[in-house]
Amino acid sequence: MTEEAADFETAIAECGFGLFNVFILCSAAPCLTAMVFSASALSYVMPSAECDLDLSIVDKGMLHAVTYAGMIISAVPWGFIADTIGRRPVLISGGWLDGIFVLCASFSQNTAQLMAFKFFDGFIICGPFAVVVSYLAEFHGKKHRPYIMLFVGLCVSAGSMIIPLLAYVLLPVPIFFKVATLEFRTWQIFLAVSSVPSLLTGLLHIFLPESPKFLMAQGNYKKALESLQRIYQLNKRKSKDSYPVKRLIDPTPERSADLDGTGRSLTLKERFERAKNKFLGGVSQLKPMFSRPYLAISLLVYCLHFCQIMCVNSVRLWLPQIFATMNAMESMGANDTSMCAVLDHNAMARFMDEDSKRVECALNHDPDSYLDNIIVSGIGLVGFIIIFPLLRIRVVADHILKVFLFICIFLVGSLYFVKTSLVTMIVSAIYLTLMGICATTIIGMSVVIFPTLMRTMVLLLIMTFGRLGSVCGNLVLPIFMQLNCLAPFLWLCSLMTFAFLFSLFLKVDDQQSLS
Repeated sequence: MTEEAADFETAIAECGFGLFNVFILCSAAPCLTAMVFSASALSYVMPSAECDLDLSIVDKGMLHAVTYAGMIISAVPWGFIADTIGRRPVLISGGWLDGIFVLCASFSQNTAQLMAFKFFDGFIICGPFAVVVSYLAEFHGKKHRPYIMLFVGLCVSAGSMIIPLLAYVLLPVPIFFKVATLEFRTWQIFLAVSSVPSLLTGLLHIFLPESPKFLMAQGNYKKALESLQRIYQLNKRKSKDSYPVKRLIDPTPERSADLDGTGRSLTLKERFERAKNKFLGGVSQLKPMFSRPYLAISLLVYCLHFCQIMCVNSVRLWLPQIFATMNAMESMGANDTSMCAVLDHNAMARFMDEDSKRVECALNHDPDSYLDNIIVSGIGLVGFIIIFPLLRIRVVADHILKVFLFICIFLVGSLYFVKTSLVTMIVSAIYLTLMGICATTIIGMSVVIFPTLMRTMVLLLIMTFGRLGSVCGNLVLPIFMQLNCLAPFLWLCSLMTFAFLFSLFLKVDDQQSLS
């Protein structure tokens, strides 16, 4: 029996792994899926929505960008709220709020309404997505924690597969009805269905306790112990009283000095005061980031991630539109279905006569136009499964980023020369898979490069720069599309070249100890 005081790792290990852990993983899966849906849903509804909302190519770019703009603005506030109020309230309120905003987006009758609600969708979902990873990690001990990150990656990949499958099943179904003055079509029903993961997130986390690690950090040892006893009871099928740990301690001296050990719950004012002090302390700890050697390295990583995410999301978010247009052109008997012809067709779509518009809008509901997206997602999932075991080989881990970025320069450039949807699908699938691996590799490198006190803030900044790249890419790309066919491909190749050059200066020993 461990009747003496135990730290968190000892206490959570006593709980084992069982029914509670399965439930918390099942509750986290919708949250991780909701993030993918928020970022990608508009890509699939765009071919249908453009007919109803009369979208220009610039409108489409802005609609892709606004969700990421919301994520950028809310990243730091959500982190502060989660560290002050708790993980569970963020997951519950964030899930419900995001679901409501996605439902509001499905009620949109014009471009401005859709844009506003998708902005708030991105603003809200950023919180639960960031918190759910910490929440999962704080309910698992050292033994199972590495598998949690694998589960997170698997859920995100599964979400990327589910959304094109949902589009394949739902979007080809002709739906139209009116409620008072509001008109509802298939793409709005699709958006409404995409709110389900967010609403499930809010619902399922009502039945889960607050993170015991967070409660300990707040000095509320009594509630932390109750939370751990509940986990023990479900996992071991024994009474709470038989839980061997009777008292919790925090082994961190500087934190223990702040706690009175009485189990008294901190007031909200005290929590905000502590969170403010923690934030100011964290800012002061970031001073090394602005000195050698971390300043040069961090700037390299930010610029590299900015360029690669700008490039990859410029392709990924426009791909469903490109496939739908190719399918429509082939069905109408067009002789030229090259990428240039597709881009010209999209740029001139607003100036088509009503009959031609009606015919093309009907063709955009063809199920075949979504098959290519499903295959691209499937190839990406298989690619991750194949490549990740190879990262254990030292020579692969050392050079994979540089090699893949170099290959991707030619892959994104070769899209200019493709003539059929089949070749477009193959090239795009390989490109997006390699770029996804590069993005993950950068995150993994950053964990090793930067010391513990800088690591969380650096990772937050890396993701923020990536999202900023997504916003810039989707605002700038339509402008290049309107210039001429070659311009967007030269732009994307230039971005990839910059990313490759930045990678040449990154030298990381991934076997070194964490500092």
